[in-house]
Formats: sequence, structure tokens, C-alpha cells
Amino acid sequence: MIASLPLFHRISGRPVIVLGEGEAAEAKRRLIERAGGVVCGEDEPNARLAFVALDQPEAAAERLRERGVLVNVPDRPELCDFTVPSVLDRAPVLIAIGTGGASAGLAKALRLRLETILPASLGSLAEALGGAREAMRRRWPDAGERRRALDMALGEGGKLDLLRDQSLGAVDKWLDNPVEQAGGTFEIVLASDHFEDLTLRQLAWLGSADLIAHEPGVPAAVLDRARADAARLAIAEDGPAPPSSGLVVVLRR
Repeated sequence: MIASLPLFHRISGRPVIVLGEGEAAEAKRRLIERAGGVVCGEDEPNARLAFVALDQPEAAAERLRERGVLVNVPDRPELCDFTVPSVLDRAPVLIAIGTGGASAGLAKALRLRLETILPASLGSLAEALGGAREAMRRRWPDAGERRRALDMALGEGGKLDLLRDQSLGAVDKWLDNPVEQAGGTFEIVLASDHFEDLTLRQLAWLGSADLIAHEPGVPAAVLDRARADAARLAIAEDGPAPPSSGLVVVLRR
């Protein structure tokens, strides 16, 4: 189970409260301005977010919280309604890495490692895919087929492999001659109760499935690795896989 719900909050042109002086407060001001927000003081009635960088933040944090403002207190996770992740910027792709306030240093180290892996063209690829939405809908009217084709293209070795620098026009070339991902049924016999023991191929199936059929006793931690909007169906032990026109993953103990 995750302890926080990750969200991207749009603050462009909106007021955000920052209380305090010194580097911690200045860092939050820079962060807000980078996202297009307007830094303001405690009396701003329309603010919905606040950063409280005071030596003794408890009273101010409580006042703001009573007004319905969501509060962040640097280095005090127990006082936070939200925490600020380390952000990897490949605009419009943003990758946020958080540790629930446990270690900002760990989040930063992960971001720096990912910086060396993800190509600079990732943002351009995202923009091209966004511009090709209608073309993809025409090519694959069924949402499941569209999703599976895109999963295959973006996967390792695919025509749009996201870890490989993509040339201008790569999305158009893919649409002209795609390798399509057909539906089917795949069975995963769990080696243990730990999702870490799933192979990369099995994780890819779970991430693309339209339907997850699972026997009794399949751990929730494994089911959580599937697409959140994939249908779930409990089946009897050694029961048959249900019929489906999409991609079905059967989890067996």
C-alpha cells in the first residue's frame, strides 16, 4: 500500500503561501515561480497551498490547515499534508521521485541516476504522441488495441523505445508501419508472494492487461502491479481463463 497519492498540481497564475526566510524558504519560492505560481503571504485568502519554513512552524501550520490550506513544512514530514518530490524535467514529461519525507538526499540521488538514462528527446517524443492522438484513434479505434500497440512501440527494442533517442518524425513513421500487439492470454505462476520475483516480461503483461484473473491467495502486492483500470476477476483454483477479446493475464498460486 502506498502512503501518499502522487499528484501533479497546476499552480500557474495561482497564489501559494511561503512563510519564512533563509535558504529553505527561498528554495520553495524558486520552485513556485518555476511552475508559474505567485508567491504570497499568509493573509492571501485564495491560496490553497503553503510552505512554512519557520524555526517553530507548528502554530502557523495549524492556522493554515484550519483554513483548508494544504501545508508543507521542510524537514518535518509529520507536519506535512504534502511533500515535494525531486523532479526530473523532460518537459512535458515530468518524473517525480518521493520518499514520503524520509530522505530528500535519496530522492535526489535517484533523480540524478535517471538523468543519465533518459534521453533528451523524451519530451519531444511525448509532444509528438500528443499530437498524434487522433491519428492513433483512427488507426486503432479500440482503446485496448491502441494501448497494446503503443506499449509494444515504447517497450525495449520497440520502434519508439523510450530509452533511445528518437529522430524527428519517428511517431509518423511508426503509424505508417506499426507492429501491432495482439490480444491473448498469458499465465503467471507465482514463484513467491513477493512482486520482486516477477520477471520484466511478466510485469509488462500486468502493465498492459485488460483483465486480470486471479486464483485465491494471490497477494495484493502482486495485483497492485497491474494497470489500475484493468478489470479484476476472481477464479477458482486451477479454473479456466475467462474469454476476452483483449489481453488477459491469469495469476496462479
